Amino acid sequence: MPEMFTWEFATDPYPAYGWLREHSPVHRTKLPSGVEAWLVTRYADAKQALADQRLSKNPAHHDEPAHAKGKTGIPGERKADLMTHLLNIDPPDHTRLRRLVSKAFTPRTVAEFAPRVQELTDTLIDRFAAGGEADLIHEFAFPLPIYAICDLLGVPREDQDDFRDWAGMMIRHGKGPRGGVARSVKKMRGYLLELIHRKRENPGEDLISGLIRASDHGEHLTENEAAAMAFILLFAGFETTVNLIGNGVYALLRNPEQRERLQASLAAGESDLLDTGVEELLRYDGPVELATWRFATRPLTIGGQEIAAGDPVLVVLASADRDPERFRDPDVLDLGRRDNQHLGYGHGIHYCLGAPLARLEARTALATLLRRLPDLRLGADPADLRWRGGLIMRGLRTLPVEFTPVRTDGSSKL
Repeated sequence: MPEMFTWEFATDPYPAYGWLREHSPVHRTKLPSGVEAWLVTRYADAKQALADQRLSKNPAHHDEPAHAKGKTGIPGERKADLMTHLLNIDPPDHTRLRRLVSKAFTPRTVAEFAPRVQELTDTLIDRFAAGGEADLIHEFAFPLPIYAICDLLGVPREDQDDFRDWAGMMIRHGKGPRGGVARSVKKMRGYLLELIHRKRENPGEDLISGLIRASDHGEHLTENEAAAMAFILLFAGFETTVNLIGNGVYALLRNPEQRERLQASLAAGESDLLDTGVEELLRYDGPVELATWRFATRPLTIGGQEIAAGDPVLVVLASADRDPERFRDPDVLDLGRRDNQHLGYGHGIHYCLGAPLARLEARTALATLLRRLPDLRLGADPADLRWRGGLIMRGLRTLPVEFTPVRTDGSSKL
């Protein structure tokens, strides 16, 4: 049995997941937090579990002592009264809340946002293009989705840097001061409630104004529901995209023949390989390693393993998407892969609402980087790179790159 949840495992968890798929596909383990949970590692079992209504998203079903119940969600969300969001609820509330926000993330709505994403992308690249080197996480992959989701939510431009600071603290996972994550979540909640009050008096065309206006069968969102919804859209909407862009660029730099293939396709004015390429990057080393928590509401069987009521279940997306029973040559990056029903954005009623926006941001980011910085290369030994140690997400702490400096006119602004 390979050792899990070490720094070595964080760097490359795929061999350990391969062992589990073969020898213990539904595996009970003690997590670093002390909570015991089942890990589901095969594709077929994962797909079944993601859609199984006997697995609830509501932490109230967790059959653990009260002191352990706060260890299964986003740090600080319970104390900040931000629990009533899409990742923690089941139908019918999930159905109602999801319907209220889904129109903000339709392909058509997202397509209308494309020029703003392109503008943000170019502005961020302008800031470091002349220097010949950058940390692509801190200077590019992190700010891009933050500013984009702030624009969508309707956070005024002058407040967006505060959001960037809070978000940075939230994804540092223990690297910041003790309790910093919970403090940032609390500050964000306070700000969101204040913003909701302002939008109620002076609504705009943004998502928070839409949440305030929206009613479903005469039933309005409560203020807490609106704040929790805005919070999870921000939280889920930026960290996944940070990692999608960061992991994606890193995979391309480690697979130069695939990167050159994509650059040639983009130079020819084609978009097909970019589209299939983003899906392949999601499958190959996606931003979400484990799907968010589920809890058995009654006894059930997954992959031949009996699971008791109250047990936590974690579906390992990173393992399912490398399952050789489902994907041919799963450890090979193939940007043109067609048969690619990956689980990178989940499956079933909790399928990622923001997937169209994340795909737009990833396509824009990758295409623009490769076009504007064609000789982009790693600026550090891969062995020296560190991956963040969180349980759910998979992403690099830093991604140093080098390239031939490019002069810009410096006129663009966020």
